[in-house]
Amino acid sequence: MSLFLCVDCGGSKTSAVIADRSGTILGRALGGPSNFAYMSAAAFTDAVRVAVSNALRTCVSPPSINPVSLPPNTEIFASAWFGISGVDSLAAVANASAALSALLGIPLGPRLVVANDTHLLAAPLRLHNDIKHAVAAIAGTGSCVVSFQHEPSGMLSELARTGGWGWILGDEGGGFHVGRETMRQMMYDAARLSLGMETLPPSSLKAKVLERFGIVGVENAPEVLPVVHLPEPSTAEAAASVPSYLLVAREKRLSELAPLVFEAAFKDKDPFALNVLKACAEGLADQIAMLCREPGEDPSLKPRAVEANEAMLCFGGSLVGIEDYRALVREALAKKGHVFKYVEFVDDAAAVGAVGLAFLGRT
Repeated sequence: MSLFLCVDCGGSKTSAVIADRSGTILGRALGGPSNFAYMSAAAFTDAVRVAVSNALRTCVSPPSINPVSLPPNTEIFASAWFGISGVDSLAAVANASAALSALLGIPLGPRLVVANDTHLLAAPLRLHNDIKHAVAAIAGTGSCVVSFQHEPSGMLSELARTGGWGWILGDEGGGFHVGRETMRQMMYDAARLSLGMETLPPSSLKAKVLERFGIVGVENAPEVLPVVHLPEPSTAEAAASVPSYLLVAREKRLSELAPLVFEAAFKDKDPFALNVLKACAEGLADQIAMLCREPGEDPSLKPRAVEANEAMLCFGGSLVGIEDYRALVREALAKKGHVFKYVEFVDDAAAVGAVGLAFLGRT
């Protein structure tokens, strides 16, 4: 038992990283989406199996050309840490843990840690001896915000959380929100035009969205509504007769607009697109601020809240991986009086987690 496995399970991909006891990364691989809330236990397990079995190819002796079968014949994992999008309750943790224990051959218990994917982001808190609190904010396809405390044992304990409610109820600042807000603002502008209130400047984002869905003329923007609301075809025969974008799950039709919005905002300098992103950044900042104590606020009113100026903000996810977007979130936080002592973007959460597990294994 000499290997330490960390797996970051998200709405877009599964990332598995394996380290040895010294903290040297021996293997890594990717799998498909593995948001536990949006898929069956079997589909989730399959995504994890693909990532872990491929990551193991360079960890066995001799190295394997083919993926390594799971569960392994011997107990090769000293411990494993899973950060899973969609694991937001004790019941979800129990269900995911049971499936992963059977897949990996690791008994339920302290060697198998299963938590929400935000837990991986807070790992850099261990590197700062002058603070003991962190807020982890994920904004990729969806979003979630969780605050943590660094315990004397070296482990991180969760203090509070908000978000992670899915594309219908939340995901503020994530890809779903960006796509949804784009559509909403286009509808508002169409309403303004119908009233004869104003003449709106051209927008490269509006043009990109309308072109994507085969709509001609900004005055016809309301024709995007069926794109949002129509379900996917239920039969192959029906699928053959509809545009390709209607074959995509409804929520993905929104989240897949995010690259268009970022390109229009930061490359084209489109004011409409930039305003969409400012609104989304504000939504994510509101979520982060909810877990923080207001400057000068009585600590007894929110005893589990953190003080930003004595805490770390850890970002993770594809959207906040874009520096200009992170800047919008930090600007919105500053306006609310929350300026964190340290801010870090965790680009490779699974690698950070695997190395952290190896460190704990040596102590």
